[in-house]
Amino acid sequence: MSVCVGLDVGTTGAKAIAIDPDGGVVARAERGYPLSTPRPGWSEQDPEHWWRAAQAALADVSAGREVAGIGLSGQMHGLVTLDGAGRVLRPAILWNDQRTGAECAEIEERVGLDRLIALTGNRALTGFTAPKLLWLRRHEPDVYARIARVLLPKDYVRLRLTGEWASDVADASGTLLLDVARRTWSAEVLEALELPGAWLPPAFESAEVAGATIACDNVSQGIPVAAGSGDCAAAALGVGIDHAGPLSVVLGTSGVVFAALPSFHAEPQARVHAFCHAVPGAWHAMGVMLSAAGSLQWFHDRLAVDVPFERLVAEADAWAPGAEGLLFQPYLAGERTPHADPRARAAFVGLGVRHDRGAMVRAVLEGVAFGLRDSLELLRGLGVEAEAARVSGGGARSPTWLRIVASVLGLPLETTAAEEGSAYGAALLGGVAGGVFADVHDAVARCVRVRETVEPDTTWAEAYEEIHGRYRALYPALKGVENA
Repeated sequence: MSVCVGLDVGTTGAKAIAIDPDGGVVARAERGYPLSTPRPGWSEQDPEHWWRAAQAALADVSAGREVAGIGLSGQMHGLVTLDGAGRVLRPAILWNDQRTGAECAEIEERVGLDRLIALTGNRALTGFTAPKLLWLRRHEPDVYARIARVLLPKDYVRLRLTGEWASDVADASGTLLLDVARRTWSAEVLEALELPGAWLPPAFESAEVAGATIACDNVSQGIPVAAGSGDCAAAALGVGIDHAGPLSVVLGTSGVVFAALPSFHAEPQARVHAFCHAVPGAWHAMGVMLSAAGSLQWFHDRLAVDVPFERLVAEADAWAPGAEGLLFQPYLAGERTPHADPRARAAFVGLGVRHDRGAMVRAVLEGVAFGLRDSLELLRGLGVEAEAARVSGGGARSPTWLRIVASVLGLPLETTAAEEGSAYGAALLGGVAGGVFADVHDAVARCVRVRETVEPDTTWAEAYEEIHGRYRALYPALKGVENA
């Protein structure tokens, strides 16, 4: 029996899974790698670390198995710069890097904000790829002068795995250089920013073959490799969002509320992103918060490093909704949706003598849920209607957090049989590339199954209506202090 392999090049590590033709996960492996923050607001990684981790994870899930196809997904927006010999010029600048505020303003001035949104579906945000190129031009001209090729994180791994220089339209949507409606690189934006189009790889549809394996320990040569997708679209595909219907909610390091769309539709102020989906002829709109499960990870690492996550959540579960007036604004690394403010910061507000660690964790879980609701309300403003949401990411393993999120959103949350999120979606794409599935819709129909539904708690939902209003008041109240 042949298997389909999915590889996700994430922020904290590379994860690989192998699935059978019915969607059952038969093997999984993960390898971690470090994150570098050389200055406040900077976030970088060494692409060689991605490749080493990817090789090891792929070898683990492929050993002794016939692999029909491999699909890739990865953290979006990261900038990998290569010279003419294919050598990495500097550490990759990641999606959560905040150094490019001046360059974002420059892009919106050069292209024009309305025109930029019309072409790319987005305004210029610090995490995106194009501002990073302008930053290099201004601050590291020696590096900039040597650039011959530009790749996104998962596409660098593809280059090493297959020798092919390629990307896909879903991941490329996050560069700010793609004409998202036409699903091709935007000559107009490139010209306005004075960036060479020759630096950019061909952008395929996600399930198209974009190379075959040539060099990887314990992985056969000649295995077709799908173009793949950015992690958000792959995660949505992995929980069955291949067409308009249920939403996808991701409780990963970042948080995402994702709606598939039958046509390109940009929100007028671009407070939510409009990207190509990993499905031919489909697009999606999504709100993104930068610190979702990452907020709980931060609390654990900084304030409760020796305490298991399960115990922290159990302590939070002892508190009623609202934790007696304690609120948490989860903007640890700035925020995208709904504020597009890289200078926003996190805050606990309302601490009192009765509050303990459990109350603070409860506030963190609720603050993330309120951030997701902000995205949901913007999507509803675009006419998106949904009666349920499919949930994935590390935070989806917590029944308490799911109950909180369901109650805040007012939607049932469905978990799926496979918990691998982006890697699972990548495996489906690999199966299409390898001929196991006829197309993406066939892959979803055969493999994705709902496991459990978490309904909103009506009592909690009523309480959260009032609490969310107070949460919404935090950002404007704190902005003047944070940006002083």
